[in-house]
Amino acid sequence: MSPSPRFCCQCGSAELVRRRPLGDSHERLLCNACGHVLYDNPRVITGCLVEHEGRYLLCRRAIEPRRGYWTLPAGFMENDESAEQAALRETWEESGVRARILAPYSIFNAAGVNQVYLIFRAELVEIDAEAGVETLERRFFAPDELPWADLAYPSIRQILERRLQEQVQGHHGLYFGTAEAGQLHTLG
Repeated sequence: MSPSPRFCCQCGSAELVRRRPLGDSHERLLCNACGHVLYDNPRVITGCLVEHEGRYLLCRRAIEPRRGYWTLPAGFMENDESAEQAALRETWEESGVRARILAPYSIFNAAGVNQVYLIFRAELVEIDAEAGVETLERRFFAPDELPWADLAYPSIRQILERRLQEQVQGHHGLYFGTAEAGQLHTLG
């Protein structure tokens, strides 16, 4: 959960209280001075599962949490960009890899940390830069080389396991759910 603001973004008052506005279903932070509601909503994380010649792009994190562990290139979506633009930007910023999105792949909620993840299947276009400052190294792994014990998050393991299984079965799907459990919708 992100820290609560100390001042109203509308009028600058420090008279903030937490209560349920009339007709609302949730408790919110309200400004007693002007009545403005300060919403605290989940953050959107976007990223890509980039494939090239049967290998998968992973980045070894240079930042906490999970510094030194491998993950997909992903990060927070910015205002004024689409989910696809954010996923491609994050992939380039973290890995130096330019990619092309093929399809949405995984949409899941991590309610415990107030985040929604949108992961896209993508293919390599070019490698045109070094890995970014949030990445110690980037690498394309063959399925038998994947660093299972050193993956940063269980959800990354699930995404990779699901993709490997789909390739064996000759189809792909779209996953909806939570970081722990969900449903796979077969698309092809």
